[in-house]
Amino acid sequence: MKGPPDPVVIGTITTPHGVRGTLRVKTPGSGRHLKAGVEPFVGGERRRILKSSATPKGFLVDLEGITSRADAEKLRGVQLTLDRRELEETGEDEFYAGDLIGLKAFDDSGGFLGIVAETFETPAHEILVLVCDGESDGELYVPFTTEHVPEVSVEGGFLVVNPPEEG
Repeated sequence: MKGPPDPVVIGTITTPHGVRGTLRVKTPGSGRHLKAGVEPFVGGERRRILKSSATPKGFLVDLEGITSRADAEKLRGVQLTLDRRELEETGEDEFYAGDLIGLKAFDDSGGFLGIVAETFETPAHEILVLVCDGESDGELYVPFTTEHVPEVSVEGGFLVVNPPEEG
């Protein structure tokens, strides 16, 4: 099996940690799916999470079958995915950070600002990275708060953004 039919990224392996195969994993959200017993796809095959602990720089995760630093080194940059059906149901007005990728961003008057290219977490909140086109080529970083993103429609494929003031 190559991977889940409807994959959702629950983490990305960044570096090995220590000599016994522990992995440092960055998550696109809270990391609530990185817990012992969960079996995400890693490099196209299922691997059971044996142990997981949160740190200020992400999570430290031990995976079944990864027992050395050399094993862990080979997994740099590999994503951990689950099938969407394996995830907990989201409540009303809730969604997974990965669901925001690809949404079109508009300002409150309907002007197109860009497309959500990625998200990353900071100690304060999630940040959306918008890839902009037009006169102000580049990227726009927007805090994912109700003040800066008052409306999200995953089904509609868009969100409304009030960019932070430059200064």
